[in-house]
Amino acid sequence: MTTPSFVLLPGAPHSPVLLHVPHSAREIPPAVRAGVVLDDTALERELDHITDAHTDRIAARAAAAAGVAPWRFVNRLSRLVVDPERFPDEREEMTAVGMGAVYTRTTHREELRSAGSDPEPLLARYYRPYARAMSGAVAERLAAAGRAVVVDVHSYPARALPYELHGRGPRPAVCLGTDPFHTPPELLAAAREAFADCGDVGLDSPFGGTYVPLDHYRREPRVSALMVEIRRDTYLARPGGPPGPGLDRIAAALGRLVAAVSA
Repeated sequence: MTTPSFVLLPGAPHSPVLLHVPHSAREIPPAVRAGVVLDDTALERELDHITDAHTDRIAARAAAAAGVAPWRFVNRLSRLVVDPERFPDEREEMTAVGMGAVYTRTTHREELRSAGSDPEPLLARYYRPYARAMSGAVAERLAAAGRAVVVDVHSYPARALPYELHGRGPRPAVCLGTDPFHTPPELLAAAREAFADCGDVGLDSPFGGTYVPLDHYRREPRVSALMVEIRRDTYLARPGGPPGPGLDRIAAALGRLVAAVSA
């Protein structure tokens, strides 16, 4: 039995909050693995670097602690299959380093897929169904609550990796990614307060922006969104390793944010 590409985990019927966890998985279907040129050892090392380890666990614990349980949309496949948060066209700046919706390069800018590989089968099989389902999940929150709040849950390494286009900026314990259309000041203020005891909280560095499904992007003002990037050394001793006690502190802070924006 194959792993489902994604899952929508229900929360409180009238919760406006959707925790989006796009990069926590390591699973790569065999047919997709066949198109990756790395050997098994190199692939495991790449997964250690590229996976937002345990962010699904952080979201689950936050949901349990929030009072009004948020909904959770979790990617069950590695971002090395497709990255559902990348633009599928020329708007995506990461295409410059081979990391658009379908990656052709690794975090260290080495070959991941052959240059002539066709991304269309992966886009059709994985990317577009994910986008439709996520868009539908946001529409359901709009219908049920009159608004939708997408909180994008990520992590990032303490030291910049070669693929990063903006890796020279600050690397705070918690980086909040914003969008001028979809991130209202009150959402940003709630996040700063919620994460205040997790270390320094920065804005849009080293990663900026936040995910909103394209059907709603820059169109629907009732959809607000914020990206939460957690620096991995705050809860991991090593890439790909087990979580440490910092995970509980981060999850509690995320739970506080969910509670604040659900009120």
